[in-house]
Amino acid sequence: MNRLAESLSPYLLQHKDNPVDWFPWCEEAFELAAKTDKPIFLSVGYAACHWCHVMERESFENPEIARFLNEHFVSIKVDREERPDIDQIYMNAVQVMTGRGGWPMSVFLNHDRQPFFAGTYWPPNQKFGMPGFAQVLRAIADAWGKRRGEVDKHAGEITAALEQLARGNGAATEPGDRSLPPDSICKDAAERLMDVLDRKDGGFGGAPKFPHATDLELLLRLGFQRDQVEWIEAAELTLDRMAAGGIRDHIGGGFARYSVDAKWLVPHFEKMLYDNALLAEAYLHAYQATGHARHAEVARGTWDYLLRDMVDDDGGFHCSEDADSEGVEGKFYVWTPGEVSDVLGDERGQRFCKIYDITEFGNFEGNSIPNLPVSIRQWADDLSLSIDDLQQQLSEDRERLRQAREARVRPGRDDKVLTAWNALAIKSLALGGAVLDELRYIEAADRAASFLFSKMTRADGRLLHAFRGGHAHLDGYLDDYAYTVEALIALFEATGETAWIERAIRLADLMLAHFQDQQNGGFYYTADDAEALIARTKDWHDGSLVSGNASAAMGLLKLSRLVDRASYREAARRTLAAGGEIMSTQAAACGALLSALDRFWNDHQQIVLAVASREEFKRLRPRFVGAYRPQSTISWVIGEPLSAETPSSSETPSSAETIVQLNRGRQAIDGKPTIYQCHDFACDQPLVGEEAEASLHG
Repeated sequence: MNRLAESLSPYLLQHKDNPVDWFPWCEEAFELAAKTDKPIFLSVGYAACHWCHVMERESFENPEIARFLNEHFVSIKVDREERPDIDQIYMNAVQVMTGRGGWPMSVFLNHDRQPFFAGTYWPPNQKFGMPGFAQVLRAIADAWGKRRGEVDKHAGEITAALEQLARGNGAATEPGDRSLPPDSICKDAAERLMDVLDRKDGGFGGAPKFPHATDLELLLRLGFQRDQVEWIEAAELTLDRMAAGGIRDHIGGGFARYSVDAKWLVPHFEKMLYDNALLAEAYLHAYQATGHARHAEVARGTWDYLLRDMVDDDGGFHCSEDADSEGVEGKFYVWTPGEVSDVLGDERGQRFCKIYDITEFGNFEGNSIPNLPVSIRQWADDLSLSIDDLQQQLSEDRERLRQAREARVRPGRDDKVLTAWNALAIKSLALGGAVLDELRYIEAADRAASFLFSKMTRADGRLLHAFRGGHAHLDGYLDDYAYTVEALIALFEATGETAWIERAIRLADLMLAHFQDQQNGGFYYTADDAEALIARTKDWHDGSLVSGNASAAMGLLKLSRLVDRASYREAARRTLAAGGEIMSTQAAACGALLSALDRFWNDHQQIVLAVASREEFKRLRPRFVGAYRPQSTISWVIGEPLSAETPSSSETPSSAETIVQLNRGRQAIDGKPTIYQCHDFACDQPLVGEEAEASLHG
């Protein structure tokens, strides 16, 4: 057992019995490297990573490779989900040196923590045109011993490149005011997405295909507000193809991380919390924008999966589920016709297999991944059944198969709780519950948010990043704060409780105090008092997650309208200005930043719905929140009615009005639902009663 045995991270604990003498990231490791004059081998991965498991089995459990590592290197193992700051910096190094990235990430450092050689997965011995890991280790040890000057020179050059990237990779870096990019670059970005759209199978580009939820959100919001139907249809095409494909778990709900083929059939089977939170929200927005109920049903299945399989006993959400079970990728998820018929019987089983493409030959290594090559509606026509009857019967079949599947060995689960990823789930669930009138989703969001504030917040209000087994640790990063601000605003929209906005204000102020680049605009990924690494990065690009700067800008824009703080809007403006060149030249990598820019230019409308009681609030919530208004700020006033004869100015401001300035002087007139619509805070005549309710249709 090595030094990882005391870790909280499930990923690090997976390696605690390796013969490699692993260190966690710590000063002791670097001090030992300097004392013994050895280079550092840094290995970064995560618990659900299939190829991380492969490299562990092949190399880190190999006695000869472990012996060589222990003799010639100091080896450090990092969970990228616990330390995304470390992962960001050294992944940039991998991409600079190799032109690509991925996990497991393998980087060799000098004593100053500077990288000089890097890669991802290496097999233990040379094959498939790849050098063997043992061969790489021997070459690195030889260069370290015989050509140290060259090694250090190269490390310095790579570090200089990383420092340039950390300054924004094209973002403005000189002090002073900068102009904001024009609104037109959002349209240009949407048109570029259309240029690379796979018009048959959806998605952007070829295999492997990732969901790219932020790009889908950009197309939906721009298509809806600019009446560009083809942009909405492009998003729908992708959402529909993913929903029909094997990337979606048709039996248990939720989505795998990506598809290895262009048709969304064969997934990389790991399931990540962030993908499912972001995709459920994208499907919800597609439902709001189009009224097509099929999108809402996919979102429901995804949220139901999270609530059933991913909730921690303390109320938060776990990180991920592995691709592998019993050492075999996808084994938990695939079926044979015989297995299906054993559960459903011959008649229902054969029908299910036809509909979900489960055959004797299989579509994945001799087994079958359930998918829908033909829509259920088409099958209903072919079988002369009503669509409602067939959907109900298939729902029953899927549930019986899911329960039977529970007898299998489940994939491993990374049961740590991360603040940022939980915030994505909270936002998604809160909005889903409000739009679809599902109280259990709102309750789950409320419970998870309460968990973050009770278990993952320091005494001074600062957020912590990770929690497992009753212990929270690691100070929060930018996305922990930014995503949580957005989540709290969503909870306010879903519940009308201004306490969530109070908390959002406190977190926004902490984010501005500790992460903002006061000189150049934008936000650093780490706080001003965080551990100093070789570079302090700014997170501009969307990967699987939303860019931290994009989320910060979006949250501040929303909050500025609710609480009337010009400083929030100015911080968002400076962030978008600092990222202007990136949006102009790398639009394909920053959909969320472009959505925030679009919001800045077009968020002119504010709408307040005042109701007299909680009962009225619950009745009207699905219609008010359910309308797709990607550019509007919405707010609630829930309280005692205001007589039409009583001037609102004579009212003593409630606590809700004090917190949410947009609500000042706004109450339900004569006890009837009242809509206040404003454009840049110039307000129309209130709509009252039936007239107000009629306007809620959008």
